[in-house]
Formats: sequence, structure tokens, C-alpha cells
Amino acid sequence: MGKKMFVLIVVLMSVSLIGIIAVQLYWINNAVASKKEQFKNDVQKSLGSVSQRITDKENYYLEKKYEGVIENTVLADEAQIKNFLFQEIDTATNQKFTYGGTILEESFKMPIDYLDNETDFLDNDTIVFKRVTGKNDFFHSRVIKGADNLFSSTDEKRFSFTKRLKSIERSEFAEIFRNINSTRPIHKRLSNRELNETIKEELEKRNIHLEFKYGVYSNDGLATKLKSGYYTIDKKESYPYPLFFKANGDVDYELYITFPAEKEHILSGISNILSLSIFFILIIIIAFSSSLYQLIRQKKISEIKTDFINNMTHEFKTPIATINLALDSIKNPKIINDKEKVLRYVQMIRDENKRMHSQVENVLRISRLEKNQIDISKETIDMHDTIEDAITHVSLLIEDRQGDLNTHFEALITEVPGNEFHLTNVIVNMLENALKYSEGAPKIDVYTESTDKFFILKIKDEGIGMGKVVQKQVFDKFYREQKGNIHDVKGHGLGLAYVKEIIEKHHGTVFVESEKGKGSTFTVKLPLI
Repeated sequence: MGKKMFVLIVVLMSVSLIGIIAVQLYWINNAVASKKEQFKNDVQKSLGSVSQRITDKENYYLEKKYEGVIENTVLADEAQIKNFLFQEIDTATNQKFTYGGTILEESFKMPIDYLDNETDFLDNDTIVFKRVTGKNDFFHSRVIKGADNLFSSTDEKRFSFTKRLKSIERSEFAEIFRNINSTRPIHKRLSNRELNETIKEELEKRNIHLEFKYGVYSNDGLATKLKSGYYTIDKKESYPYPLFFKANGDVDYELYITFPAEKEHILSGISNILSLSIFFILIIIIAFSSSLYQLIRQKKISEIKTDFINNMTHEFKTPIATINLALDSIKNPKIINDKEKVLRYVQMIRDENKRMHSQVENVLRISRLEKNQIDISKETIDMHDTIEDAITHVSLLIEDRQGDLNTHFEALITEVPGNEFHLTNVIVNMLENALKYSEGAPKIDVYTESTDKFFILKIKDEGIGMGKVVQKQVFDKFYREQKGNIHDVKGHGLGLAYVKEIIEKHHGTVFVESEKGKGSTFTVKLPLI
């Protein structure tokens, strides 16, 4: 896969994921907003019912007062009669329609404390209310004249009725009563208990079973005694509703109500769908991340395998060429009869063949380790002896490069359960790695120490070192910092992968600490017996 195609696929997948998540978040936001709006409407309807119930109760009290005052009063203090007349004449049909009305207004004066003994008025304060009686007279006349009648006649109809105009009386009385009430403190018109119970009942009718706090404030913003506990108004979080109206339509008071658990209630209403949506978003993110990880990993493996094939080809090319040259030399008539030279070329062919066999064996060994096809038998071994044995395998290589290897054995307990053959190979691979990546004469130090549970081995070199990115991948199979056809350091990226596999088979750990240009330190921790 080309780099451009890989980038394009990653971009398209990322855009798709972001789009799906954005749609989900948009839907969740809309669902929360819709639920909040529904909750607000339910609260407003409940508060409207509360206000109406309180007003209706006060009006009922007004009706009782009205009935007790108007019906039981006989003599008026003043009376006034109003007359009006309406007449219509149709000359085409010779009809006349007449309507006459008479209104009797009887005025009564009464002390205010008769209506309300809790109002702070003077004893001589009075109010005037009216009893209104109306009489209606209707007159209809029509002139009848025909061909057989020498003289015309008149058809007349008249009727009248009298009734009390109670709607006018109540309207005037209600206005008086409302003005009287507006002078009373609200806590005398309505109790805290009654208001609390009314609010609770109306909220429960709309399935709102939440703890609430309320407060009643006058139209100038002053707090009244009607409130729950130490209520403090917060207009951003509260729901207001007018309470009691004046005769001119202005609001006397406003009721504010707050729900401490409002957000939890709104979210609980869509909790199931919200949980499913979040769950599916997480699945999409995990699936996308896994896919992206696998895609990057496969691309990386593909690149590493390409490098491995290039390196392996280069490693095999030299031995094969050497073998071919040796065979061609042996065929030479001048050489074939020279037994010494023939044996030398045969030994050269054998050495190159062993070298190629060793490379193939490294690959197969790693493969068998990963498939658990290698049985690692364990016995008690002395790690200091194993380290000394491994050092002898690389001592000639160190001397050839005029290097130096120093041991610092400080471990008090050195016996571990393990396989001597594989652990020797592990240490040899680590020492060879230190040699490969050291410029000039290598300088290697081997340290050992022990704790209550572990034997610790450290191999330190002063080579070229490695960066943070390389340290994370140095134990991966086929990984090499040098890429492509750069072969200044021989190998296939299998040595440290083998080291990690063997150490983990022994229930140990291996890690590296390094800095560019200052060398590396490989640390192995193995459990003691």
C-alpha cells in the first residue's frame, strides 16, 4: 500500500468517525434540550394551576362575603335611577319597535372591617358598593291595512321584566375586595403550608416527583415570608410565575421555584437511550482505534519484512558468491591437484554454509518460540557461571576489536530455575549486540545484583545508543534501526526478539535504557529459586 493511499484511508476513516460521533452528540444534545423544554412546560403549567387554585380560593371567599353582605342589606344609603330609550321605525312595513330600560342603583356604605377585620384601616374607613336592578320594556306595533278593510287597524305587542344585574354587582364588589386584599401582607392571604402542598400536588399531577424550593417576591423584588427554608433567588435556575393580580392587571407578586436535582431528572428521562448511544459511540471508537492500530501495525510489519528480506538477501549473497568462487577455484586444474588449497576452499565452503544455516536457524527458532514448539526444560543453574560461559564465546571478538569487557559480580544469590543453553544464548546475543553498536574499541561492563526475589543482570556499553522511539521497538521481531539496504551493521532484527521470548519463558523481564551517543544498558530480571 502506497503512503498516499494509506494516508487517504486514515483520513477518510477519521472523518467518518468524527461525523458519526458529531451526529450522535447532536442527537443527544437535542434530546436533552427537548426533555428540558418539556420539563419547563410541565413546571409552568403546574405553577399556572397553583396560581389559578389560589385565586379561585380567594374568589370563593369573595363570593361568600358578597352573599353575606348584598343579600342581607335592605335599606340603601342612596339610590339613583337611570333611563334610556331605543326606537326603530320601518316606513316600508309600517312597523315600530321601541325598547326602554330603567336601572336602579342602590348605594350602600359599610365599614371596611366588616368585610375584612385583618386589614390595617382606620375604624371610620368605609367602602361603597352598589345593588343594581334593571327593568326592560319592549313595545312592538304594526299597522294592518287591506283591500277589504275600509279602515286600517293596529297590531300591538308589549311586555316588560325586571331582574337583578348581579354580574355588575359582583364585578364592582370584586374590584373593591381586590383593592382591600392588595393592602394585606401576602402571608395573611396565603399560608406557607397551603402554598407548599398546592405546588406539590400540581407537580405530582404531571409526574414531577422532585424536591423543590420556592420563594414569593413582591413586584419590586423584595422577599416575602412565603418561602421554603433559607431560599435565595437565582433567576437563571428558577421558574417564575405571577401570583395575584391587581385591578389594573399588574402583578402583585411572583412565585419562583427551583429544583436542585433538575439536571439529574432530565438525564434520567433519557438515560436508557443515552447509555446505549454512549455505548455504541465507545464501540465505534474502539473498533476504529483497533482497525487503525492493525492497519498501522500491518504497514509497519510489511515494511519490516521488506527490510528483513533485503537484509537476508544481502547476508546470503556474500556466502553464496564465496561458495561459487571457491567451487570455481577448485575446478581450476592448477588448484584441484593442490590438496592444501582444495582443503582450504572446502573449509571455506563449509564455514559459509554453516553461516547461512545459522541465519535460517535463527528465523526458525523465533517462529517455534512464538508457537510454543520449543520445550524449555528448567534446572537450577548458577547465573555467574552462565555469564562467564557466555563471555568466553565473545572474548575473541572483543580482543579482535581491541575492546574491553569488565565484570562486576555483586549478586549474593545467583541460583535461578532456567535452561542453561537458552540463557547462555540470551547473554551472548546481548553481548554481540553491544559489540555491533559500539564504534571503535568497544567498552562493555557486566553487572549483577540480587534482591529478595530477583537476580538482576545489567550489560552496559558505550556505543551509539538509541532514541526513545527505537527503545520501544527494539525487542520487536525483524526490527532494526537501519533501514533498507544500509548494512553497516549486520543482522536481521532477531537477536533481541529471541532474548525477550526466552526471558519471558523464564517468567522474567528485560528492558533497555539508552541515550543517543552515550550508549545503552540492557537489564534482565529473573526470579530466584
